[in-house]
Formats: sequence, C-alpha cells, structure tokens
Amino acid sequence: MLGMWGVGKTSLVQQYVHSLYSEKYHASLGVKVDKKTVLRGDGQEMMLMLWDIAGAEDHFSVPLSYVRGAAGYLLVIDGTRPETLDAAAALVEAVEGGIGSLPFVAVINKSDLDWKLSEADVRARFAGQAAAVLPSSARSGENVEAAFLALAEQL
Repeated sequence: MLGMWGVGKTSLVQQYVHSLYSEKYHASLGVKVDKKTVLRGDGQEMMLMLWDIAGAEDHFSVPLSYVRGAAGYLLVIDGTRPETLDAAAALVEAVEGGIGSLPFVAVINKSDLDWKLSEADVRARFAGQAAAVLPSSARSGENVEAAFLALAEQL
C-alpha cells in the first residue's frame, strides 16, 4: 500500500481484511502488516501480505527497504486532492528507479466524496504502467475487493 498521507491506505486495508471502516483518522506510523488469502480467477489461492506504509505529510517518500521484495503494490490516490496524483507519480518513479518495475494497481479512493480529479486524468498519467485504474471507496466498500484481486491477478 503506497501513497501520500491521508489517501485512505489504512482504511482500504481495514475494509478489505476486516470489513470495517472508521470515520476517525489515525495516521500510520512506520508500517503495519496484515494478511489475507484471496482466491484468484484461475482458482488458485494466494496469500497477500499487505504492508500499509505511512505516507509523509509534505513530500512523499518511502524507504525503499520497505518495498524491496514486494511482488507488487496498490498505489492509492485521493480523488479529492489533486496533489496526491503528482505524489503518486513521483512514487512510481522512485520505486522504478530504486528497485525496478513492479506491477501495480492505481486506486482512486474516496469515490463517495466530491472528486477534484477525474478517472481519465489518472488513466492518462499511468497509461502503460498501471495494471488497472479503479475508483474506490473504503467507506462504502466500492471496488475495494476488486482492487486487491486485480493486483493478485498480476502477481
């Protein structure tokens, strides 16, 4: 789980793993690891180890040691905050520059709120890079499971 602070990484994981959503915002510190078994479309079970990595407030950076060994990631963007798209693009560049290309799914979170980004903007930014671009809502559960399943299919 990668993305700027407040984009909903923790809420997406909680919705996916525990079917829970909280209105209270709690900033992640460091990294929190959850796991869940998913059944892929081909009938194969896969254990996902979900690393919820804290986002920085002003300039997004993540220690590449947290990402080394990852098979892929969900890149979370807040549809209500356009600056999170630029931060996400910088993050993809940092991962590719430091580790190499990894499969990722771009998730535009907070579809239940008034977006200032369009899905087309995100698709254009990550054309040829993202395995999928999905609108989601951790609050309602919209496309939460689909995002994790799309990533599992790429792995």
